[in-house]
Amino acid sequence: MAVETGRHVVIIGAGVIGLSCARSLLRRGFAVTVLDRGPGDAGRDGCSFGNAGLVTPSHVVPLAAPGMITRGLRWMADPEGPFAIRARLDPGLARWGWLFYRASRPARARAAMPLLLDFSLESRRLFFEWQRELGGFALEPSGLIILYRSAEAEEEEHRLAEAARSLGLEARSLTPQQVRELEPGVELDVRGAVHFPIDCRMDPRDFLNRLARDVEERGGVLRWGDEVEDIAMRNGRVERIYSTGGAVAADELLVAGGAWSGRVARKLGLRLPMQAGKGYSLTLERPSQMPRAALLLCEARVAVTPMGGKLRFGGTMEVGVFDDRVDMRRVRGIVRSVSGYLPGFGSGDFRGCPVWTGLRPCSPDGLPYVGRWPGLQNLSIAAGHAMLGLSLAPATGEMIGAILAGERTAVATELLAPDRYA
Repeated sequence: MAVETGRHVVIIGAGVIGLSCARSLLRRGFAVTVLDRGPGDAGRDGCSFGNAGLVTPSHVVPLAAPGMITRGLRWMADPEGPFAIRARLDPGLARWGWLFYRASRPARARAAMPLLLDFSLESRRLFFEWQRELGGFALEPSGLIILYRSAEAEEEEHRLAEAARSLGLEARSLTPQQVRELEPGVELDVRGAVHFPIDCRMDPRDFLNRLARDVEERGGVLRWGDEVEDIAMRNGRVERIYSTGGAVAADELLVAGGAWSGRVARKLGLRLPMQAGKGYSLTLERPSQMPRAALLLCEARVAVTPMGGKLRFGGTMEVGVFDDRVDMRRVRGIVRSVSGYLPGFGSGDFRGCPVWTGLRPCSPDGLPYVGRWPGLQNLSIAAGHAMLGLSLAPATGEMIGAILAGERTAVATELLAPDRYA
């Protein structure tokens, strides 16, 4: 597959998207240098490390879905709720909100669903291929069980399950007794559930570390603690990137900087609508109960993921936040919601548990930006995956590799155009 191109690609961002792109480009014969503002432990502080570790073909509805604005306003009334917007005088945030509103129409969501499914299924296939090539990181095809407690959520989840089935996905509606049969070791208080057997789970840190090691073994250069300060252009081409670690020339530039990608784009005079969506997670080292499958607590929007002998609880979405401060109200909300669905867990189980927080990169329509930027000869974007960064990473990497090598992509890219809001 490798082709000697002699072209040097500089990638801004060493999260799961940037490293997946680096791997795919190196396999095609490109030279690769990756710059990342974080410390030298792959994904330690970025969104790629502390996420729920889910590979979710079941998530075929984009973040900007019909009804999301109404639900978001209701959640915002609860200071411990799963969603908040950090209001501030920011034209970029206001524009993002307007674009989100426009994207949350039913026709737009229906158009995005087949794309997200194709994208996710291709990524799932690649995960198992990469599992063999990267030395057997744990990838468990144990499925996802979406638990709900209210009649309103039951109606919504059954409607979404039917939409998934219409696209060819298996989705089983479960009674409380059927859920207990699938999860005999967990105490439950639920009205019912929807089970997606195709979904998988993993430890994201293990995957990130193996991916970073593979990139370096293939000859890629990872420059940690290296923040981009300026980008020099000439005649419609990126020529050189200036960072805290020194200047580097580029034949191609790929912006894969997660939530910071919009800020990097501004250095090029481009508008790439992007907001950070802060999330939190808590990981119990020795949980009192352990589910077999990954769980999603529907109304609370909390994911529960077994990772070896550990159990991770992740959730919340704080839009418009570019800091790593911990809002304990959100943490209390996660803990409170867990005990509602899983009565075997109480606040005492989480006492002293470290809190992780990270920034998800959110585009207005919930679809990532993937591809070349028209009008600039050597600039590409791979960012804006929101909560699906890990899930879509291998397919994104292969897509960028194919685009830069002049190959046909496995997934259609029209709806992912980076300049769709330019």
